[in-house]
Amino acid sequence: MQTEVRHPAVAGTFYPADPAVLHRDVQRLLDDARPHRDEPPPKALIAPHAGYVYSGPVAASAYARIAPLRGRVHTVVLLGPTHRVPVRGVALPGATRFETPLGSIDVDTEAVRAIADLPQVVVSPEAHALEHSLEVHLPFLQETLGDFRLLPLAVGDASPTAVAEVLERVWGDEHTLVVVSSDLSHYLPYDVARRTDQQTVREVLALAADIDHAHACGATPVNALTLVARRRGLRLELLDLRNSGDTAGDRRQVVGYASIAAYADGGTTAKNATDDRGDTLLRIARATIARQLGLSLTAREDSPFLRVHGASFVTLTREGALRGCIGSLEAHRPLVDDVKNNARSAAFLDPRFRPLSLREFDGIRVEVSVLSAQEPVAFSSEPELLSRLRPGVDGLVLEYAGHRGTFLPQVWDSLPDPAAFLGHLKRKAGLPADFWASDVRVSRYTVEKWCETD
Repeated sequence: MQTEVRHPAVAGTFYPADPAVLHRDVQRLLDDARPHRDEPPPKALIAPHAGYVYSGPVAASAYARIAPLRGRVHTVVLLGPTHRVPVRGVALPGATRFETPLGSIDVDTEAVRAIADLPQVVVSPEAHALEHSLEVHLPFLQETLGDFRLLPLAVGDASPTAVAEVLERVWGDEHTLVVVSSDLSHYLPYDVARRTDQQTVREVLALAADIDHAHACGATPVNALTLVARRRGLRLELLDLRNSGDTAGDRRQVVGYASIAAYADGGTTAKNATDDRGDTLLRIARATIARQLGLSLTAREDSPFLRVHGASFVTLTREGALRGCIGSLEAHRPLVDDVKNNARSAAFLDPRFRPLSLREFDGIRVEVSVLSAQEPVAFSSEPELLSRLRPGVDGLVLEYAGHRGTFLPQVWDSLPDPAAFLGHLKRKAGLPADFWASDVRVSRYTVEKWCETD
């Protein structure tokens, strides 16, 4: 089913249907939220999608930051969760333009074509027809940006990795703005909601990619954005955090709202922040090994991102050869604890090597990898599995009847051929290299990694 125009579904309920009233109300919200100092414009926003009386002031805190982008942004990539019609994957609307009381917005057909071949991208006018999570952002975008093209994406049953792949395709340059639509906790008592939402925001700012839907209805696109932010070195900043008990509702059951901006900072500040994370993790890993050897070496452990649960691998090399490698495939404890535990295990408990000696300590090189969440790979045969692998990108976990093995993406450097990579992974899992069974399970993940320099 194709439709030329997607008409407003919640005008008159979530926001005014009268154009003059809507213009006045949005401008008042934006005027109240103007930043007190000049700020660089963000590359991406996270903003809420409730009725304007509830979340409008918080959303305005985000949209006031993009006023300098008027006339400069040509495309807005807008992602929001589906609330009414379930859909598998990421849904395009099958429309050529969206209407609001303030006028029409053309859908960016070039951006549509750029993602149309991805298996997780579908067309579902039904998913868009009554969906408010995208629509409520459009008047804010029209008032702040003026003329632009829209890529509206309704996110349903999809993994953050799959949504991040879509985002990467259309990330664009300074002429593209990304907006992720999400509220936070729902229907908790006011004080409980405040504590819950504060923790959720801390995790988002630390670029966690495992926020759950009980804490943010748009968790999937939020997690996808943090995955892309990690890879591209973006810096996230909290602009506003309130709930409906602060704006227009009672405090017995509230809904939480946050506005967050993601900055590229010309690549410099954000890259430095990413480098600082890596330097922190490397220092913690080395200091942990040093203390086990009786040496006095310390590392700071006060960075907020260290408290977020994370999965890591610590790899030790000496004179270019592997000297130990132990890690976690799933996040089950704070990242700082995971790195420290894996550093000790890589140095002293890897069954392939004798425990590291004091004499060897100065000669080892430490590498820390932080893993994304795992995503199952769908396939019906070994050739199809091989065709779906992404050399240099995918870390793989292979499981079969009690056998399990993993290769980090770094292993592609020495095994660049997918068939050889898979064969060696099977052998690591305790299976023959030519083994195959229909119930073999494979998942993939990506990593951020940092390595000590000479």
